[in-house]
Amino acid sequence: MSEENVKKMIGKVFDDIANAIETGDFSDKVSIGITLMGSEHGIENILKGAELASENSSFEVILIGPEVDTKLKVVKAETEEEQHKEMERLLDEGIIQGAVTMHYNFPIGVSTVGRVVTPGMGKEMYIATTTGTSSPHRVEAMVKNGLNGIITAKSMGVESPTIGILNVDGARQVERALKELNSNGYNINFAESMRSDGGAVMRGNDLLTGTPDVMIADSLTGNLLMKIFSSFNTGGSYEALGYGYGPGIGEGYKRNILILSRASGVPVVSNAIKYAAQLAKGNVLDVSQKEYKDAKKAKFEDILKGLTKEKKKSDDSEEITQPEKEVVTGSISGIDIMELEDAVQELWKNSIYAESGMGCTGPIVMVNESKLSNAIEILKKAGYATEESDPC
Repeated sequence: MSEENVKKMIGKVFDDIANAIETGDFSDKVSIGITLMGSEHGIENILKGAELASENSSFEVILIGPEVDTKLKVVKAETEEEQHKEMERLLDEGIIQGAVTMHYNFPIGVSTVGRVVTPGMGKEMYIATTTGTSSPHRVEAMVKNGLNGIITAKSMGVESPTIGILNVDGARQVERALKELNSNGYNINFAESMRSDGGAVMRGNDLLTGTPDVMIADSLTGNLLMKIFSSFNTGGSYEALGYGYGPGIGEGYKRNILILSRASGVPVVSNAIKYAAQLAKGNVLDVSQKEYKDAKKAKFEDILKGLTKEKKKSDDSEEITQPEKEVVTGSISGIDIMELEDAVQELWKNSIYAESGMGCTGPIVMVNESKLSNAIEILKKAGYATEESDPC
């Protein structure tokens, strides 16, 4: 090694020691890359966010893109495709421990966990997930999204994150699957809705107040929520709040890459870089590997297979006759909208007249008040998660 290189190495060591004393952080130095091109607000917008994130920080910010006037280190790339190749190279070689970019294609099985500040209580909440596809099957994807949200929250230092499931199509099936996983030994800390009827299925109010640490949704809904939370004060063209669409998480995925919307403003760019640094320091890739391993021990794969297998159809020769109509004032909730008509047919098979409907908290099956208890038992035996519905 040349004398000049030795001097450089010694200088870097002293710089690192001085920085550690100044910041109080003696952990390994983390470097985060951010791609410059692709923003609707131009390169200057990303540059300002990167410079803001680097101020008084315990991590290094590396820019990836064309030369710009800055004190930050720049790895040159002339096109969006080039900057993504450079970003992946820097990650795979361990030069950076995380990266922030726009419009990146993750493989199927990987989706991103966004981080917002809710307007009701100013509480941070993770939205799982916001881009990417955990699975082509909607309910399976949402169950995986829940695990990805837990991984992200734990990497950020939340030891036992509370989990809520947004009241969208498939929510009740997701709830059943996660409760089965929990009963099999993978601990899940379910949140309780702020609404009087409680439960782990969350209402719109819970979004605003940030009731759970992690809110599970399908990616398209999560993406919409991120845009609303980030830009509800700006009219939508400039995302001013939050931490971006978050890291891509999935079984076996080995890159800490976070997504920004092209509409992200300077504060969100800065926050996304800090989010990436915190995840790197929290060893997100190791946490992901451990949590997927623990979930598999609790029969995670068997539970997912049960969600995707085709439902057993009734024999075509069997005709279900509708029982005689009667007044239906008893309500049964807890059945997913995609299973609602099947539940009605199940009761008809057992000579109980039933109708489907929509209550104030979601889908309901309505039966005669005198047959309510019996109907709930029949549906439970058939595998539906049911409960008597409170009046609105």
